[in-house]
Amino acid sequence: MLKLSCVLCSQFFIFVGVFFAFYSSSVAASSTEEMMHVQDIAQQEKLWEHIEWHDLLHYELNSGSASGYESEVDDLRFFNADDGKHNPESELLATITSFYMANVDGEQHPQCKFIARLKWLQAQLPSEITQLPVVTCFDYKEWRAVVPDYKVTLIFPAYHLNSPSSMFGHTLLRLDKSKAENSSDWLSMAVNFGANVSNQDNSLFFAFKGLSGGYPGFFIVEPYFNKIKEYNQKEKRDIWEYPLNLSPEETSRMVEHLWELKNIEFDYYFFDENCSYRLLELLEVARPGIDLTSEYGLSVIPVDTIRSIKNAGLIQSSHYRPSQVTVLENLAEQIDLKYQHYIKNLSSDPSLLNTDEFKKIPESDKKIIISTAYKYLRYLTTGEERDGKSAATSYQLLSALSESSSKETRGLPVQPSRPENGHYSKRVSFNMGRENKLNYAELDLRLAFHSFEDNEEGFLQGAQINMGNLQLRAVEGESVKLQRLDVIDIFSLTPRTELFDPLSWKVYTGLERQLTNNKDRLVAHVTGGAGVAYEPLNSMLIYGLLTARFERNKGFERTLEYAIGINSGLLYYFDRSTARIELSGEEFRNNEYRHRAIYTHNFALSQNDSIKLSATREQQESINFSEFNLAYQHYFF
Repeated sequence: MLKLSCVLCSQFFIFVGVFFAFYSSSVAASSTEEMMHVQDIAQQEKLWEHIEWHDLLHYELNSGSASGYESEVDDLRFFNADDGKHNPESELLATITSFYMANVDGEQHPQCKFIARLKWLQAQLPSEITQLPVVTCFDYKEWRAVVPDYKVTLIFPAYHLNSPSSMFGHTLLRLDKSKAENSSDWLSMAVNFGANVSNQDNSLFFAFKGLSGGYPGFFIVEPYFNKIKEYNQKEKRDIWEYPLNLSPEETSRMVEHLWELKNIEFDYYFFDENCSYRLLELLEVARPGIDLTSEYGLSVIPVDTIRSIKNAGLIQSSHYRPSQVTVLENLAEQIDLKYQHYIKNLSSDPSLLNTDEFKKIPESDKKIIISTAYKYLRYLTTGEERDGKSAATSYQLLSALSESSSKETRGLPVQPSRPENGHYSKRVSFNMGRENKLNYAELDLRLAFHSFEDNEEGFLQGAQINMGNLQLRAVEGESVKLQRLDVIDIFSLTPRTELFDPLSWKVYTGLERQLTNNKDRLVAHVTGGAGVAYEPLNSMLIYGLLTARFERNKGFERTLEYAIGINSGLLYYFDRSTARIELSGEEFRNNEYRHRAIYTHNFALSQNDSIKLSATREQQESINFSEFNLAYQHYFF
């Protein structure tokens, strides 16, 4: 009986095994049939032509490609088809095939790697896609548990001249939770696209590799408080926050696509395929149908992308977050000049609180002095390990604040004009003038970004950042010639105060015409300098710099010469115009010299139009001459 039972049992298990083998084979065959059917429907409906598919794969028009498209993603792991970078149809069919794969487990399955693509396909063909293999994506679920997907805020850390990677500003996105979750902005997550820069690269290496695409670029999702510490505290940059009106569904779609881009490599170019351009592509994925990228060609300036996002109707409002330095400077301005020295002194020696001289100060002034000294100490120790001395000083200052009987408080910095309210980044100028008794007409094209005399609204006072500045001049009786080509022209005037003593500096290089031995010559040069600037009156800057210049000039005995010089001036910002007076000059090693006096006045007609007047008097060893110029300037992007 037992023997018979074992035989029956054996036969039962054989039957079960055969049944499941047959069932699995049947299911596999059924899945294969469905996959082929889905591909047929996708081809019939030409799903690869849908804008959503192009956005998800980052396809752009490219006449050099057989399909007419090319993806801007440079990482082959992003594609399922061998020719997926250049062929939207082939990539779609290969992606459908990959979703039905049964021999790939866990996180490497395409269903886990390409969540946004899978959901889009399921939304397009809901009744056709029913028998996909069941895959559990644990890594994705863990990642989504910490990445909010309710609301998106556009973040613009303002201009920072002392960082080559940030002198045009920067943009990133912040992912927020719903207000119902009582979550602070500090607990939100930041989405940033940036170059993977080696710590060994100096500023010159960064500039060269950034312009030539020498760095790979990646999307990074990290806590927002890290970016606040980086920009608002460490780099002394004000931050502008723009809540966007993306719905939770649109935000979720963008986050799903971010997962697909995790560790995926793009080429990074400083001027076009940069941080801001990639964020525009993310927003196009979030809200299919909006076009934010096609209007950009040679350059993508962060502040211009804010305008594009605003014009697309995505921006709801704005919030200004001043930096530590901005807050400190504002507080110091509210303190009488005769008391300002206490800010620095108290931050290092709190025993001054007990001196008779300090006790005589009015109580309301004492409170703001102590408060500012405490904030200044916190600023000095930002990013450093807190030592016993600074901790003790902080405690003494806070104790003195708590004992103050004054109820008076001082206001926070007044919100400046929003960056997107400034003029556009590119500029074309039509000039007429007279130099050395000859009349001329001139066309001036600047690719980026802002000059001292340009309308200051939305920009930093004392900041000049120009790149790709081309001047063509037609002198009476002569043919058109290249007058000037500035590759880089950066001039940073940061005024010194009681609390801060920054260095002002300039660097510019390119080609320009110089009168040498009574002959007009096109010379190549590199010019730079450093010095100081002060703000004696509100909206007035005075400055003085020592300069050095290397010039390649065929009119010299030695083709390459260097010179030492000075550059000094006064810059004044009126309500609708800007005036500048500059005295400068240099003396070369061969005893050749040039001395100049320049007056420039720019009158803003509107946000993107102005009239500029300038007069120059130059003295050289063998000749003195003058130049007068009238220009109409139009700004665009």
